[in-house]
Amino acid sequence: MSRFLNFFAIEEFYHIYNRGIEKRKIFMDYKDEHRFLMLLYTCNTEEKIHLSDFKNKSLNEILEIKRNETLVDIGAYCLMTNHFHILIREKKENGISIFMQKVLTAYTMYFNKKYNRSGALFQGTFKAKHCDDNNYLKYMFSYIHLNPVSLVQSDWKEKGINNKKEIKKYLEKYELSSYKDYLGQNRKEKSIISLENFPEYFQEKKDFELFIEDWITMSRLNLDI
Repeated sequence: MSRFLNFFAIEEFYHIYNRGIEKRKIFMDYKDEHRFLMLLYTCNTEEKIHLSDFKNKSLNEILEIKRNETLVDIGAYCLMTNHFHILIREKKENGISIFMQKVLTAYTMYFNKKYNRSGALFQGTFKAKHCDDNNYLKYMFSYIHLNPVSLVQSDWKEKGINNKKEIKKYLEKYELSSYKDYLGQNRKEKSIISLENFPEYFQEKKDFELFIEDWITMSRLNLDI
């Protein structure tokens, strides 16, 4: 269920993640975060992309651009200071590999140029775990969206959450994940995800709220994978 993989099967679901080399920060400011979000959208197409075409466009403008056939379906994502998580579905042969190569190569080139550095930015190739069990797949929606809790309370996984109201408010304001989209908030970033090919766990926003509430109210969590 959670083994490392070197291959992907069409119509199967995977948890994709990676962190900065030597655990370094990979997002230094909001412009870096927006660039990565932009790449999650623009790289998800069979067409070649030219980043110069997006030079003077805002993230919202880019997210309005029409794409041709996409390579993968994204069900959830979360960006943290030094790592990221994506829940993804293989849509066509080699779709995930092509998509992730495009995203990570383009972002590394952007980052290295901006900060006058060279070499690898990420800790090896991206990691992938197969979500081949329905319960595990549903669990990943909580795991990915609850990652930002550690920015408020670093020991929450071991000791449980101290202030649940504070955590809920923080998650509802966190801009760098798909959490807001599951709450039904109207924003352009929703175009990054495509849920029609994921199980309908959360047909209404209340279903998602109750699901997250269950995880938050647990006295102790162990979400390390």
